[in-house]
Amino acid sequence: MKVKSLVSIIISSVLVQAFAEENDQSQRQSALGELAKHGVFVETFEQTQVSNAEGWVKSAHEKYASQDVEVERYFVAAGDVGNDSGLVFRQPAKHYGVGAKLKEKILLDGSDKKKELVVQYEVKLQEGLSCGGAYIKLLRAEDDLDLKKLDQDTPYVIMFGPDKCGYSDKVHFIFKHKNPVTGVYEEKHLKNPPQVKNDKLSHLYTLVIRDDNTFEIFIDQESVAKGDFDGSFDPPVNPPKEIDDPEDTKPDDWVDEAKIPDPDASKPDDWDEDAPMQIPDEDAVKPEDWLDDEPETIDDPSSELPEDWDTEEDGDWIPPQIPNPKCEKVSGCGEWKRPTKSNPEFKGKWKAPIIDNPAYRGEWAPRKITNPAFFVDENPARMDPISAVGLEIWTMSEGITFDNFYIAHNVDKAFEFGKLTWAPKFKLESAAAKESEPKLEDNYYLGRALEVLFHLIGLVSSDPLYAVIGAGLISLLSALGLSFCFRRIYSKKANTKKDDPKPTEVTKPEEKTDDKASTSEEHKMKLRQRKKAPQTKDD
Repeated sequence: MKVKSLVSIIISSVLVQAFAEENDQSQRQSALGELAKHGVFVETFEQTQVSNAEGWVKSAHEKYASQDVEVERYFVAAGDVGNDSGLVFRQPAKHYGVGAKLKEKILLDGSDKKKELVVQYEVKLQEGLSCGGAYIKLLRAEDDLDLKKLDQDTPYVIMFGPDKCGYSDKVHFIFKHKNPVTGVYEEKHLKNPPQVKNDKLSHLYTLVIRDDNTFEIFIDQESVAKGDFDGSFDPPVNPPKEIDDPEDTKPDDWVDEAKIPDPDASKPDDWDEDAPMQIPDEDAVKPEDWLDDEPETIDDPSSELPEDWDTEEDGDWIPPQIPNPKCEKVSGCGEWKRPTKSNPEFKGKWKAPIIDNPAYRGEWAPRKITNPAFFVDENPARMDPISAVGLEIWTMSEGITFDNFYIAHNVDKAFEFGKLTWAPKFKLESAAAKESEPKLEDNYYLGRALEVLFHLIGLVSSDPLYAVIGAGLISLLSALGLSFCFRRIYSKKANTKKDDPKPTEVTKPEEKTDDKASTSEEHKMKLRQRKKAPQTKDD
């Protein structure tokens, strides 16, 4: 009876937990559905496949012929993320071109419901980002826009997101602005973009453009950059009113030299250009213990003619030299030479003094003229209408994953969407990553060494002068690290020899063979693991 009761309790608990999880998931889906109503483009990839028919479209351009793009489930070791999937660009060294159309055009027009433009999406760099992009393009609304023809020349309005290669490390915010006078579009680049989150966790990138001509960038729902359109972009949104006259040239008689040698100066009669810089010190006296007849070096008495020395081929053998021991306790040996000193009469080659140039006219600059392309855009935030999202990138990194797109007119709704989609996953990933991190407290000295190293890297980045000091400190830390590793290895070997019990039975030949096979198989597996990058999303 007690056993039946216990089983009933366990079954009831499992059912209650399953019901609660199902209820939570149902509430989440309901909340996401409500938020989706406020979005112009919402994509979670939970029920999406990439095809050339509808929804997400792969470009048919030959440049992307070998692209490997699929929707895949997330797996996090620290817990279940439900039916969460992302769009994965699997292979490195590839060009990718994928796009999806918005259900309606989006733009800012100053009306009550269109005073903010919010662009938000997740990026997970499964193997980090060595060289390549993970940005998105918001494509210009055009009647003939065909995503099957998507390529790098497809007109876009905004380019936003991570891009890293070499010393370039930035979260792009670029927009294309049309000159109303010339009709020409020009790219405007954010002057001081934030850096990429280059780890293997999921990160949420959010761009907010406001109708008051301001913008703000968030990473993981924290503000990392903000400003206005007037002074934050290069080249400026509004061109200068005046420009240099391209037809103007510098006159032939224009004098650019501000200083010249004095033409009226002459060399003084007593100026001796031939006087040496150094002269013998006539006040110097040879030390009394100086040994004039003793050489500074002598033949090494312990050296012997090598047995294989051939005088005809090798020439006369000359014994190696050593310092003369008789000179060690005296001031010196050999010929004494009078030391030199600075010549008080030395003046060197005479040069005329430098004076202001009376003919100097200043630095020449072309005259200014009215800029024929000048205009003033009072509302640069009101960009061209957008009708599609394009993922058109090149990357040397594998496993770049895009997820949870939310394009709308309300930043609060976008943040709510992020808290339901990105936040739980990021929490689990962070916990799993923290669990797998090496603990600095496992060794005090190694931990302190790493702290000093990280601090040093920060100093070098702020002032290159510290690089000189850093080179020596890094060498010292490297030596300490190697010493620590060798000490640990030796300690393990010593403990093994001391603590391991003696074998009590002989291993059979068949067992040895099996062990070797097992070891060989393990070795092959390790080789395969090294050749294949680890799947971070399974951690």
